[in-house]
Amino acid sequence: MVGALVIAFFVFAGIYADIRWYDQLGFLEVLTTEWITRIVLFLIGFVAMAVPVWLSIQIAYRTRPVYAKLNSQLDRYQEIFEPLRRLAMYGIPAVLGIFAGVSTASRWDSVLAFLNRTPFGSVDPQFQFDIGFYVFELPFYRSIVGFASAVVLLSGLLVIATNYLYGAIRVSGREVVISKAARIQIAVTAGLYLLLQAVSIWFDQYATVTETGSLITGASYTDVFATIPGRQILSVIAAVVAVLFFITAILGRWRLPLVGAVLLIVSSLLIGSLYPWVVQRFQVDPSARALEAPYIDRNIDETRDAFGVADIEEIPYEAETDAEPGALRSDAATTASIRLMDPAVISPAFRQLEQFRQYYQFPEMLDVDRYEIDGQSQDTVVAIRDLNLEGLNDAQTWFNSHLVYTHGYGLVAAAGNQRSSDGQPVFLESGIPSSGTLPEFEPRVYFGENSPEYSIVGAPEGTAPIELDYPAGGEGEPQQTTFTGDGGPVLDNVFTKLVYALKFQSEQIFLSDQVSNESQILYDRNPIERVQKVAPYLTLDSDTYPSIVDGRVVWIVDGYTLSDQYPYSNKVSYSEAISDSEAVQQPLAFDEVNYIRNSVKATVDAYDGTVTLYAWDDEDPILQTWQKVFPSTIKDMSEMSGELMSHVRYPADLFKMQRAVLGRYHVTDPVTFYSREDAWTTPLDPTQSAATSFLQPPYYLTMQMPGQEAPTYSIYSTFIPEARGSASRNVLRGYLAVDSDAGSTEGERAEGYGKLRLLSLPEDDNVPGPGQVQNTFNSDPTVSQSLNLLKQGQSDVINGNLLTVPVGGGLLYVQPVYVQSTGETSYPLLQKVLVAFGDEIAFQDTLDEALNVLFGGDSGAAAGDEEVEPTTPDGGETGGEGEAPPTTEDTELQSLLNRARQAIEDKQQALQDGDWVAYGAADAELAEIISELIVLAEDGASTTETPSTEAPSTEEPSNG
Repeated sequence: MVGALVIAFFVFAGIYADIRWYDQLGFLEVLTTEWITRIVLFLIGFVAMAVPVWLSIQIAYRTRPVYAKLNSQLDRYQEIFEPLRRLAMYGIPAVLGIFAGVSTASRWDSVLAFLNRTPFGSVDPQFQFDIGFYVFELPFYRSIVGFASAVVLLSGLLVIATNYLYGAIRVSGREVVISKAARIQIAVTAGLYLLLQAVSIWFDQYATVTETGSLITGASYTDVFATIPGRQILSVIAAVVAVLFFITAILGRWRLPLVGAVLLIVSSLLIGSLYPWVVQRFQVDPSARALEAPYIDRNIDETRDAFGVADIEEIPYEAETDAEPGALRSDAATTASIRLMDPAVISPAFRQLEQFRQYYQFPEMLDVDRYEIDGQSQDTVVAIRDLNLEGLNDAQTWFNSHLVYTHGYGLVAAAGNQRSSDGQPVFLESGIPSSGTLPEFEPRVYFGENSPEYSIVGAPEGTAPIELDYPAGGEGEPQQTTFTGDGGPVLDNVFTKLVYALKFQSEQIFLSDQVSNESQILYDRNPIERVQKVAPYLTLDSDTYPSIVDGRVVWIVDGYTLSDQYPYSNKVSYSEAISDSEAVQQPLAFDEVNYIRNSVKATVDAYDGTVTLYAWDDEDPILQTWQKVFPSTIKDMSEMSGELMSHVRYPADLFKMQRAVLGRYHVTDPVTFYSREDAWTTPLDPTQSAATSFLQPPYYLTMQMPGQEAPTYSIYSTFIPEARGSASRNVLRGYLAVDSDAGSTEGERAEGYGKLRLLSLPEDDNVPGPGQVQNTFNSDPTVSQSLNLLKQGQSDVINGNLLTVPVGGGLLYVQPVYVQSTGETSYPLLQKVLVAFGDEIAFQDTLDEALNVLFGGDSGAAAGDEEVEPTTPDGGETGGEGEAPPTTEDTELQSLLNRARQAIEDKQQALQDGDWVAYGAADAELAEIISELIVLAEDGASTTETPSTEAPSTEEPSNG
């Protein structure tokens, strides 16, 4: 009894703590609705399993023959079983009922979705049912039939066992003798089971439009003309055989139902398996492209609808490959916004420059956001200065860990397109206390991605604060504070303290004199975890990011509604689609997805943990369904402030899912789709080692796509041809971007938000892909020489993200290059910028200088780092040690070298084509360039006292 009471109290403590947590957050309705539904479903499942099983056993026992002649073996079985008979007759149904109840309770979400289902307003092309029938109803009906079949099957097996044990079924040689009562019970049970199978097979025909075949998801030619009719026939046969079993229960003749059962088995083999195989092999396969075309067309249309890409704007793009002077003049705004600070690389710089104390930390992967500064939109790299209790070392006592060090401090932001003269980030918001050009905000972060497991905050008014607010600089005393918000359950009595002492297995919560009746306990503080608990029907984006909104730091979380039952829509592995070089996701329990909507935007206040859900896609039927279930938990989008609107963005995981789909479904012609002659794939990340197979992640940039009137905050990705044979050609075939700027009007999305644009490059236009460009960078002699010099003095060279920007009528590649010493306190410094356009490259200290070199001495636009005067960092812990790397050739020399390279290529191409006029023109151009190089070299020699470093020799072109 004592043990049972202790266990019960622990269970109650967990339940009570959950109630307090949800109630404080304002989402108690979510918890109670889920619990009530689970309890009701458990009882339904328990009763639906236990009662029929118990009745079946009771009927079999009570109708047993009284004077049955049993063999000696059965007599022994009865002697053993009789003392346990009562326990078994009640215990077996109870155990089966518990299992059934637990299984049924786990389906609480699908039951609530069925009961509150919302029509989609569109129908499937095969059966003309509303899409909601497949998403909400069909899975529910099939689960009911499956559960009932399990009940009847288990009941039948136990009926047979009981009747055999008590002599109602006797086997004498080849003869089986069954009593009348047993015959009736077994025949009725078999009839019920077959009747349920008839219903199940009938439902199976509808499932063909959601099942994945060898070619597409959805009913193909064979399914429509063989599988579906076959399942209809089998369903009728099963129903007829069920009727024969019911007749046997009355007449007592087993021949007809047994013959019918054999016929059903044979029919299932012939009609259900052999006939579809024959149709597929001898009718479809020889003419598959023509016969499957209508069904492929269905699959294309429904897939594009289900993944939200039906309205994509496809733009033929004849990409320029010649870097002409002034080519970027019309793209000046885009060029000025190109991001050089790689959020995946510069985290060590944030730590070294902005961490200040060992008990603070920054995440390995920083976030990208944008702010309006001096009337201009500025892309930024942002991060929260969060707590790191491990930095306390031996001072990591319970008191310090849970009462003193309770929160992080401040948001740090750096300009995405700028660098200091020595390659450090240019901070727009930094320091402790926080200062900078961003709006004023509450800097204390009690709820972050790396917050402690729990903290106890708050105190009676007038008591001395004990929480560390922030460390003072110099010789000043650290500042103290006391939490004043409403962030967690209040420890207002002895019982509550005892409950949380049990929950966190810490007696200090109960014993400490610093824990008063005014104290609050903060836990479950990760923003994604908090949103997931209050919105369990959502699948959340893998990345959350902090923004300053209305004077507070809030975490913005994107929520998705998913389904795998959308008819004719191709199924995609969610975990595979969103995995890339920045993060590899573990497979989800619900991983095969063929419908997705960014239905909810959620915010979590970093100070008090308040969670707010906004209906972002109020036309989504799945979200409308859950709004009926939890009517007071989701706010309308009209309640979103203008400042919040200016920071929400098109979510990355949704974009990754869409690019995974568009690799094949950008093709809308069924014949072309069938042959897969124009299938694309996302390129591997060229900055990773060749041994890895991580996809290149999408990147957020402010840029102007063809068809746009001005640059907007966007997310983009590229496509190369899908691999065929041993490898894929790494040439660019597509460029996908989506407008991610929701505007800044309160409660109103910008008109262009979410607009997908796909630049399609012609097959014969061999614009190099990211892999080719990276290989060109790595193998170029001039670049290699400079990189080798940068690596001197025990320094590492780090290639940043390789960005692709549609400017100058073509595609510009930009890659920042960082140098980091091998010291323990080193961090990467941006030293060089690689750029490429067509087959030409440039490698300079700044992006502005590199663009000018690339485009013949004048790009026509200024980059964001145009005002930087590049200097070489000296040795020490923050840069490369040893000899400082020299700068590359000046702009004019690099421009002439680029022109010479192009002239040589023109000569070779003319020679191959037999075009002697073009050959002569290219030869004359090359001779003129050589003359200019000689003059430039003589001028350099006359003005330089010491000889310059000799450039690597190249083969002099022949003049004929």
